Amino acid sequence: MNSEQQIVDYFHHFHAHPEVSWREVETTKKLAAIMTELGVKHHTFPDVTGLIAEIGEGPEVIAMRADIDALWQEVDGTLQANHSCGHDANMAMVLGALLYLKDETLTKRVRFIFQPAEELGNGSLSMIERGAIDEVSQLYGVHLRPIEELPFGQVTPALHHGSGIFLRGKIQGVDAHGARPHQGKNAIDVIAAIHQFVKSVYFSPFESYSAKLTHIQTGGDSLNIIPGGAKFALDVRSQSNGLMIELQQKISDGLTAIAKLHDVEITFEWTDYTPAAEVSETAMHIADAAIRQTLGDEATAPPIQTTGADDFHFYTIKKPELHAAMIGIGADLTPGLHHPMMNFNLKALDIGARVLANIAKHK
Repeated sequence: MNSEQQIVDYFHHFHAHPEVSWREVETTKKLAAIMTELGVKHHTFPDVTGLIAEIGEGPEVIAMRADIDALWQEVDGTLQANHSCGHDANMAMVLGALLYLKDETLTKRVRFIFQPAEELGNGSLSMIERGAIDEVSQLYGVHLRPIEELPFGQVTPALHHGSGIFLRGKIQGVDAHGARPHQGKNAIDVIAAIHQFVKSVYFSPFESYSAKLTHIQTGGDSLNIIPGGAKFALDVRSQSNGLMIELQQKISDGLTAIAKLHDVEITFEWTDYTPAAEVSETAMHIADAAIRQTLGDEATAPPIQTTGADDFHFYTIKKPELHAAMIGIGADLTPGLHHPMMNFNLKALDIGARVLANIAKHK
């Protein structure tokens, strides 16, 4: 079997066996089995999922990272794990780079990081804590891009992701009979106020940002009870880490004011923070050269700013001297990332693998 077909086969396996964050047990076992079959040094961890492999010899270490977790979402009426963010493709492309490199005479070490729990925004931290980027001078990620960002055949040397964070909150008011609303403190009124408030948060339009309700849970089966309690969540994003700090402060102040206005208690916590990209010019130029070598100038797209977030950028936050960039692969991906029926051109997998392999061979 040639490498291109093997890469597609890897994709089909992981696509058919999705596992959510921190539960990627069988995925990790499959990756280990692939490494054993290829005769590649690797190790797993006793306390978390994920795997690190390495080939080559020499003092310099460059690394490639693939995220391995799937989302939990409704697909055709059934809640299930689903690889609608393309992490199955990311694994296949990084494994493909390994296939193209394993028989090369390398004057450096190439490390392959298969990281859990990207969707929770903290899986990279677990790999950092376990030495994934020790000795590493350059780090490259890879991700498919939706068609509105990049068509099939185009590859960008850098994705400038934004920052993202979740807020989980709880409202404690007072239940009341539907006929006596004045006796209660209606949590739905508070939710409506929060919705209106986050829609009125404004900063400079020259930098993208957003805040929106993504979860509401309140009330029960008795429709004549005005609910006093509710749970809610916000998804908050900004294109820079500095603006994210301002957004968090403004939202925190707003929730405090809403609680006072409605005479209820609102408790909340910020969770699963993902930093905005800190792209290395050095890594971006190396990736740019590799794309041109692999595909030609006409297929080399400029860097892309995207409102999505990725915990890949914790690697550079925690190790500022690390030269890192995430490569974006055009794949005619539709309808979009995280759509339960996400689909793309499978020929993009080999393109991504060959670009990554040429990055590793850069002198």
